Amino acid sequence: MRERGIALIMVLGSIAVLTVMLAEFQDETSTELAAALADRDGVQAEYMARSAVNLARLLLASEPTMRTAVAPLFMMMKKTPPQLPVWEFSDRILGAFNDQEGASSFSSTVGIDLSLGKNLGMPGGRFELAIVDEDSKINVNLGASNDIAHLRLAREIMGLIAPLQFSPLFEQKDKSGTTHDRLSTCSAIIDWADVDEGMFDCNVSTSASGSVGVEDAYYQLLPKPYRRKNAPYDSLDELRMARGVGEDFWATFVDPEPENPKKRIMTVWGQGAINVNTANAQTLLAVICSGAPRAEICNDAMQASTFLTGVTMARAVTMGAPLFGSADDFMGAMQGKGQLGPLLQGMGMKPVQFQAPGEFKNSISTESKMFSIYAVGVIKGYKRETRTAIHAVVDFRSAPQLGTGTGTGTGTTPGQTPPPGQSQTPPPTTGNPQTDAILAATKPSTGGQVVYFRIE
Repeated sequence: MRERGIALIMVLGSIAVLTVMLAEFQDETSTELAAALADRDGVQAEYMARSAVNLARLLLASEPTMRTAVAPLFMMMKKTPPQLPVWEFSDRILGAFNDQEGASSFSSTVGIDLSLGKNLGMPGGRFELAIVDEDSKINVNLGASNDIAHLRLAREIMGLIAPLQFSPLFEQKDKSGTTHDRLSTCSAIIDWADVDEGMFDCNVSTSASGSVGVEDAYYQLLPKPYRRKNAPYDSLDELRMARGVGEDFWATFVDPEPENPKKRIMTVWGQGAINVNTANAQTLLAVICSGAPRAEICNDAMQASTFLTGVTMARAVTMGAPLFGSADDFMGAMQGKGQLGPLLQGMGMKPVQFQAPGEFKNSISTESKMFSIYAVGVIKGYKRETRTAIHAVVDFRSAPQLGTGTGTGTGTTPGQTPPPGQSQTPPPTTGNPQTDAILAATKPSTGGQVVYFRIE
């Protein structure tokens, strides 16, 4: 009887040990499987996001071709065909390559049955895409350029922050008990990026501009001191290091809605001239006040409100179509001419007289060349969702038109003359693979030049 009891105890002990081992093996296996699935989904989500970036570049590269197709309509109206903001409709235009919901949106837009197509869609996941026009923002990296660009940036910043309703923001003290008025904040933003040690004068009411003394020692007196960079901003977040750019300033003048990059007001990318067709109403007001600081819409809150309301209404009526065919059209509208001018005057807005029309004209544009692409790849799993985000900035300033080549070979079709500045023969190789790879990467491409790329 005793021996049978001992045997039973041994059996039960063995079962307990095996149960613990089995549970441990199961936990380890489940953990390894979950990790493998997470890695797999992460890779798939990343490449879905990369696909969205490439599709966005293709869409942007195709805009000049679309513009050429509608040019005869504008020629009949004796107008220059404006740049078409195709990027604003990227979710619908590229829906054919997305999930079922995106495909349905594309089909309802263009009236095409995608079930007859092949190799379309994104099985097992989807992508979310937003294309942001960087030339519709105020480029703070103008502070790293020449004196004329410094003055232009100062006028744009002061035009943005000058309205009286923002005065309380510049009268409050920071954690150190220091106040940062409009002029010191504007000067700090420019001085962070310029190469000299002189403090820039942001007083746009004076005809002269330039240094008004040595840059102050504000940063050296902080609890954790640091020096001014005296070089271009590498990212928009770096702007937070400039004097006076606190959370309130950031939420009001830089990035009011972080989850919606299209609402952003400032940028560190851009070609310098602001696209008046795509800039939001607040940025447009800042641009106008940079060229006409004494205009009533820059000094009267009611006049400013009238302008903002009028521009918003006009864009709602046109459903995203460009309002201005050229910089002259925009300046004329602000003086009561064209199609938008009478509307603004009818709402009570006074005409704007620019101080230096020729100089102001050089600061605006109706065509964008710099774009931010925000793409997110999404993979659905069991009780989980894997998301990988990519932010890419693409420069289309030197991009050849779609159909003229991608910079490989001659870049032209037989019998076709290459675009200005594009060689008929491929560039010579150096025999050094690393150097040749760099040369190949910097050659103009119809998909633009990627100047910033980040995976999150």
